[in-house]
Amino acid sequence: MAGGTMNKAKIAIALPLLALLAACNMGTDGNASSGDSAQGELAGARIGAPFTLTDQDGKPRSWDDFKGQYRLVYFGYTYCPDVCPVDLQRIMQAFSQFEKAQPALAAKVQPIFISVDPARDTPAVLKPYVAAFHPRLIGLTGTPEQIARVAKDFVVLYNVEGKPGDKDYLVSHSRTPYLFDPDGKPVALVPVDDPGTPDVDEGAPDKVLAALRKWVK
Repeated sequence: MAGGTMNKAKIAIALPLLALLAACNMGTDGNASSGDSAQGELAGARIGAPFTLTDQDGKPRSWDDFKGQYRLVYFGYTYCPDVCPVDLQRIMQAFSQFEKAQPALAAKVQPIFISVDPARDTPAVLKPYVAAFHPRLIGLTGTPEQIARVAKDFVVLYNVEGKPGDKDYLVSHSRTPYLFDPDGKPVALVPVDDPGTPDVDEGAPDKVLAALRKWVK
């Protein structure tokens, strides 16, 4: 969650939903079957839909622009004081390692950052932000209506926390990175750290790297 924790009502909705998505292909013993493991835990889930947003250069970008590429998608916002930059740093650090170890496979992956704060995240704001994490990271923004639609289609919850007219506000949001296949179909959840388990680092770069190596073919 960016800028703190998501409010309890949204957690109550988001966590069971994501758990159901992750478990939609589980076998009877609670573990993914061998066939499901080959497909990814999100195979068949209804996540994602066509869209057109604006990138960090002010150019329109559609979901179909990335046909033929795996898509590594993370929702957040540039003014996030804590979790978003940490998540992005780890994800893109793992991606950089993937590029060095398997450049041909990494070339098939397009990392994408979609803002849930379109009021402040203009292309001019997005450009230096995404460049700080990786030169291939694309930042996307749009109108509030466009972002709301994309978030709904990608099963992302977000909520502006502040009074109307405030310039300094936080945006609570779900923070699950998705990996989509070259046809734009959801494949798997990319690991991120769970603040509730301080002794376990679920989102360490090596674990993100392992996920990329597992799913990108």
